[in-house]
Amino acid sequence: MPVLPGAEPYRHEGGEAGVLLCHGFTGSPQSLRPWAEHLAARGLTVSLPLLPGHGTRWQDMQITGWQDWYAEVDRELHALRDRCRDVFVFGLSMGGALALRLAARHGDGVRGLVLVNPANKVHGIAAHALPVVRHLLPSRPGIVSDIAKEGATELGYDRVPLHAAHSMRQFFRIVDRELPQVTQPVLLMHSPQDHVVPPADSARILGRISSTDVTEILLEQSYHVATLDHDAERIFEESLAFTGRLAPGAGTTGSPLTESRGGSTTGG
Repeated sequence: MPVLPGAEPYRHEGGEAGVLLCHGFTGSPQSLRPWAEHLAARGLTVSLPLLPGHGTRWQDMQITGWQDWYAEVDRELHALRDRCRDVFVFGLSMGGALALRLAARHGDGVRGLVLVNPANKVHGIAAHALPVVRHLLPSRPGIVSDIAKEGATELGYDRVPLHAAHSMRQFFRIVDRELPQVTQPVLLMHSPQDHVVPPADSARILGRISSTDVTEILLEQSYHVATLDHDAERIFEESLAFTGRLAPGAGTTGSPLTESRGGSTTGG
């Protein structure tokens, strides 16, 4: 299936500091594209991949699982590490869980983490029914576009494939066990008014990681997809300052954009 317009992966060749951005469950790179472009315009090397099964139709996601999603970001991290001196991982929602596992498994290979409304658990009674219900129903209504800003929309699926949701639930359990292995500096920004991921997820992550350099910021004006919401600019600037503090010189100068979509590079 062709990728939906706007859901394409994004890459930019910049300086020796690199950022890998991980989008959320049933979402697409569109939700993080303005953030990626902001970082690229400041001279960072940026990779924003499209997770397998995403960005086309929800039926395509039904045959994928967490191993596929994690393998994609793991490959991108290795590519950035070959290219850059310092590599950071940023993530939204389930992308935050992907970022945390990369940090737990790669150690010093990840310089720092920026998490926005990171997910840690599938909540509610329905979560416990997933192992059975997924064999009876293929999908349920979607969870995209939880945004306070009028006119802003997220490009994602209007249905949640339940086999994939079950896999995500398993993944969250794995990541939760690995959280004590996360020692890198962390900037965690979350919305008190989030209709997808409750603040309890951020609290549990902060309580279980072993990092000593931790900054928590509340995004009071935004809902779940804060990267497209009223606090987007704050997220962009805080994350840029975070990378600059840990990798001096990173993101301090602008550069002409050299970007690629779908793997074909344009520009020099």
